[in-house]
Amino acid sequence: MYDELIESGDLPLSRKSVLPGTGFFLPDELEEDLEEQQAAAALEGAEVAVVADPDADGLACVALLREAYDDVRNVPEPEDSVAGAGDDGDEPVADATDDVDEAEPPVAAGEDDDPLEEPEPTPHGVALIPASPHDVEDALARVAEYGDEGIDLFVCDLAPDKYEYVESELDAALETADRVSWYDHHQWGDDVAAAVREAGVDLVIGDSDEECSADVVYRSLEYEFDPMYEELAAVTRDHDLWLREDPRSDDLADYAYWTDPAEYVEVVREYGADLPAWVEDYIAERRVEKEALIDRAVGRAEYREIGGYTVGVTYGRCSQNEVAEAMREAGADASVIVKPAGSASIRGTDEFDRCHEVAGKVNGGGHPKAAGCKPDIYDDMLDFANHWTTRGAVTKQVILDAFREVVDETTEDDESDSDESEN
Repeated sequence: MYDELIESGDLPLSRKSVLPGTGFFLPDELEEDLEEQQAAAALEGAEVAVVADPDADGLACVALLREAYDDVRNVPEPEDSVAGAGDDGDEPVADATDDVDEAEPPVAAGEDDDPLEEPEPTPHGVALIPASPHDVEDALARVAEYGDEGIDLFVCDLAPDKYEYVESELDAALETADRVSWYDHHQWGDDVAAAVREAGVDLVIGDSDEECSADVVYRSLEYEFDPMYEELAAVTRDHDLWLREDPRSDDLADYAYWTDPAEYVEVVREYGADLPAWVEDYIAERRVEKEALIDRAVGRAEYREIGGYTVGVTYGRCSQNEVAEAMREAGADASVIVKPAGSASIRGTDEFDRCHEVAGKVNGGGHPKAAGCKPDIYDDMLDFANHWTTRGAVTKQVILDAFREVVDETTEDDESDSDESEN
């Protein structure tokens, strides 16, 4: 395949909005080999490994752990970092989201346009091993294989749907590591949490309505943090729980998505939630295209009435949170944003807070008001071709059907409770 057919950086917005990024089209083996090499380099000589979702929340956890372990601080200079990134327009354009929103690993998610770029590893005593909810077991296996005997292992901002998905890899990691701690804030099944704890893991799960994972790490570590880190956790929470009370939280989320994870961690360790001017300038420049893609997705929005709820649904390569907010302002009680890569983000409101239940019916999960999924409906590239040309028609229908199921179940439960109270 010719490179120009899959490179999306120079595409006009009308096409970029409906097609996935370059990473989507690369073979899994190529991605896995690259991740294997990066993990081995990062873990060489490290005393701590952190398996974390590489969004703002997961990376804030890494920053807290590096601070607690007094790891070396490598603050980038503007000329060596994002100041010159994106000059060719060949960069991802969506913001960071909760880890379950993009139900694919970082490179394969279809948003990364330069997936083969391999940053020069910087030696750290606390090594970051990025992972998504759908490949956390691979990250655990890499720690078991490449980590030094007696390493401390932390897993942050990730929740397995089933214990069987991580069982063997977690066992292997437990044999390598002296300590395994798992800090998260998602919805966990009681059986999954019990199995992880019985395996020998120190598991701490925060209230998903009140805390982000950075909050959990901040209060769980026996370390006296500078107040700057408490503020970093609070601003991260503002975006991760979609509170939107602090304008800095959107900056953190976008910067975490647009820059290299290693750079993000070191910048927030140095500056906290108040990003430096050169980062703010970079974010402002990148948001020009981001806003244009948001406008296109909002323009495609349609609304359906399901059991008394208004559900907005749209398609596009975009920042899902802002698109969901626009649909909420248009009257949606819940919103579905279907992505070109096949995944979808589901956002709720005070009126509808069962997004995780909807996502759970279509190969996903998450929070009551913020969830994600990737329906298991893509058998070959012809299915994806249909997905792109129909603007996600099949995916939309499958998720709307899941909404109907959840609403019907809720109605039945309410009626049952009513009958019991009358008796």
